[in-house]
Amino acid sequence: MFLRHLTIAVAIAGFMSSAAYANCGPSGQSIRILASDFPAIHAIAGTAEADCASAAANFTRNHTTEAREIMNAALTPDPAEYTSVIVENSTLTQLMNDGLLRPLNDLVKKYGAHLKPHQLVTIDGKVMAVAFMANAQHLYSRTDILEQAGVSAIPATYEDVLAAARKIRAAGIMEHPLVINMKTGWNMGEVFNTLYFGHGGELFKAGSAEPNVNNKTGLAALQVMKALADYAHPDHLTQASNETQGLWEAGQAALGIMWGSRGAVILDDQGSSKEVTSNTVLSAAPTVAGGSIPSATLWWDGLTIAKNVSDAEAEASFAALVGVMTPRMVAEHNDDAVWLIDGFKPGPAAAGVSATVMGGAPSYPMIPYIGLMHNALGAELVDFLKGGESAEQALADVEAAYVTAAKEAGFLR
Repeated sequence: MFLRHLTIAVAIAGFMSSAAYANCGPSGQSIRILASDFPAIHAIAGTAEADCASAAANFTRNHTTEAREIMNAALTPDPAEYTSVIVENSTLTQLMNDGLLRPLNDLVKKYGAHLKPHQLVTIDGKVMAVAFMANAQHLYSRTDILEQAGVSAIPATYEDVLAAARKIRAAGIMEHPLVINMKTGWNMGEVFNTLYFGHGGELFKAGSAEPNVNNKTGLAALQVMKALADYAHPDHLTQASNETQGLWEAGQAALGIMWGSRGAVILDDQGSSKEVTSNTVLSAAPTVAGGSIPSATLWWDGLTIAKNVSDAEAEASFAALVGVMTPRMVAEHNDDAVWLIDGFKPGPAAAGVSATVMGGAPSYPMIPYIGLMHNALGAELVDFLKGGESAEQALADVEAAYVTAAKEAGFLR
């Protein structure tokens, strides 16, 4: 499996190889890409468009924060609405569960001589995706505000984060010093996952699809979630990456749990001030409850090819996207991601992800029913965070919602 190579990939990235320019595959084809909306994906898809649009009948890109919600429906028709979807750990399994992706072995053999083994996401001998970047949520800190509040070091644990937030509030510097992606739905579920794994929890009982969150570990994770929410912006249940980035760049936060892929745009000289950017430091995700491993999940992003498109469209889409996974592209967009491609040179924007990886944070689970659990967490924890029900009831609701969905999907009887 690709996931066990992720740490090595990040650790060894930085060596150079000869640049190769995109081979755009068969001409006159339609290339249609669905992807999330952040700089690294724009770098890949935008470079592919610049290189190959002239050879294609049409080249379209839809970068949207709703990609996760629409991708299955978009790939179900024949022909599919898109020829390629840029995915991550969880959305790969989401599409594979519905049989909407084609294996890439033959295309890798034809166009992927420059790819590295750690980029090939292989399941049961079939290459189902080609990864190009690593990502994780980790800690962002404003060192000037920490110093002003009398915090002597960047927090290394969630207990340190909460203590620092308490001091900042007590000093009257900021009433809501923390930003965190806790929007109701997927983001909320991911916050729970990171804290639950940080406490040593397992979402499922060993060797089964049976849920395993309604326990003391789950309760402990929820208590940390609630404590973090108390220091976050009052609208934290509506905030995902765009909103937390905006608050940070506006100077309205001193501590943040945000994606590493936001690092480059937060540290650049656009949309913020020198006071913010010069004092922002990216570090590993904090540990929690005395643990030694960062409380985070590791992610990769990569390309897939739709099953319900013609072979020629599939080939052209693959060739265009894989053809730009080279040192040339990385050199032009080095700080946009922690690239899993030759030529990457880690800089300040990559420091948090790299430290989280090297600290041994686990990869987000790639199992067929993980999405059902994630959805249940994102939907059922909100009442607890709003103060409308107990932590025990919230976790019971999660397990009940998951069991219903898992039975409908055939994962449980």
